[in-house]
Amino acid sequence: MSAGTGESGEGGTSTAVRNTIAAGTGCGCLLSPLALLGALVVIIIIGGFGVLLAPLIALILLFSGGGGDGGSASEDDADEVIAIFNGDGRGELDTSTVPEDLADPIEEAGELCDAIGPIVIASQLERESGFNETLVGENGEEGISQLPPEIFDEYGEDDDDNDETSALDAEDSIMAQGRYLCDLAEEAQQMIDANEATGSVLDLALAGYHVGMDAVRAAKGVPQTNEAQGYVLAIRAQFAKYEGVAAPPAGSTPGVTPGMDPDPTGSPSASPSPSPSTTPAE
Repeated sequence: MSAGTGESGEGGTSTAVRNTIAAGTGCGCLLSPLALLGALVVIIIIGGFGVLLAPLIALILLFSGGGGDGGSASEDDADEVIAIFNGDGRGELDTSTVPEDLADPIEEAGELCDAIGPIVIASQLERESGFNETLVGENGEEGISQLPPEIFDEYGEDDDDNDETSALDAEDSIMAQGRYLCDLAEEAQQMIDANEATGSVLDLALAGYHVGMDAVRAAKGVPQTNEAQGYVLAIRAQFAKYEGVAAPPAGSTPGVTPGMDPDPTGSPSASPSPSPSTTPAE
């Protein structure tokens, strides 16, 4: 099952995960949460996505729990979680789910283009750095968005008006992330329009952020690898939380899923920035 419009065939494991979730939540009277979890476990073992999909599985079990009497309300909630997972990330950000001082730049970055919403920005920040503004990756990626230096140099601006443009300034980094994603989304749309790739604009852009648009173009969609598919699924798995569908447990840190570690090594490709007419080199 594909997200967005004009999509088809995002590839093996991603499609299998989505179809299993949709089937399970769409007929709660026939498939219990335990059965759904069992089906997901099989896919997770095959695809290696256990940690990546933990937030989504937790939400499904939370809303599907129990069955029996009153099950329809739980099924409706579970359907909402799945709809958000499969959506475009353009929902309204629940600002209580992110660090208070980052809510404004996240919302601003999510308004830079129609293809990228604040839910996407917040979900990606959690995945990249766990909202750690000073994180330095093993390959030189810096800041909350973990952009390689050459990409930040192109997209970074003094967005916090402190007379310094720095990847270690959260607002500068988040806005650079938004600009970069918007360029990736524009290139992804051109690839789809030219029948050079299938899938959603959002998924192609996210994959391009992580593995580079050359890899996306060569695969004619999201590459069918755990690295690329897993990254896209991991971002989508956070959408419902950042829309406020499920409140984080009491005492948890805003913007960080309990038990989930960010993946600072899984940073965006260090390829030059894309433009509508130029494919970035890896």
